[in-house]
Amino acid sequence: MFANRLLRVLTLPLLLVLVSCGNTLPPAFKGAGVPLVLEEYFEGSTRADGVFIDFFGNVGDSFVVDVEGTWDGTVLTLDEDFTYADGRKQRRIWYITKTSPNTYVGRADDVIGEARGEVNGATLTWTYDVDLDLGDRTQRVTFDDVLFLQDEQTLLNQADVKVGPAVIGVVKINFTKL
Repeated sequence: MFANRLLRVLTLPLLLVLVSCGNTLPPAFKGAGVPLVLEEYFEGSTRADGVFIDFFGNVGDSFVVDVEGTWDGTVLTLDEDFTYADGRKQRRIWYITKTSPNTYVGRADDVIGEARGEVNGATLTWTYDVDLDLGDRTQRVTFDDVLFLQDEQTLLNQADVKVGPAVIGVVKINFTKL
């Protein structure tokens, strides 16, 4: 009985800390940066290196993604080819529509509904849901991305990965314009 009560007392503050972690700028993203125009940055070829880190600090999947972007004046198409450290491959094609000078909506086959994004200076916030295949089951997660254009070639991305309001990990990606 005491152990259950202690567990409840310790769990609530931890949950509150986890919920409060979302959508703040990571320390590396501070500074002026370069104004981000998503369709200009991603037009052409881009390469990125990324990694998933769980809540406990354990490094999980690392990957490289090659991105080919085309802009037709209305829709930015991003053809992403992922290669994971264990050799697995994945492809995602984003169709991103600019809805105002600073807002975007996006669709991809594995994204539930629409992704929504807003640019503010050098920073884009981008949120979407995905059903992750965990082998024996799927888990719906939310990606709360913050992207920061550090310079003309370098776009930094940090995404909180959430189940409900709880952050279960983070994905860090560094894009380089080719």
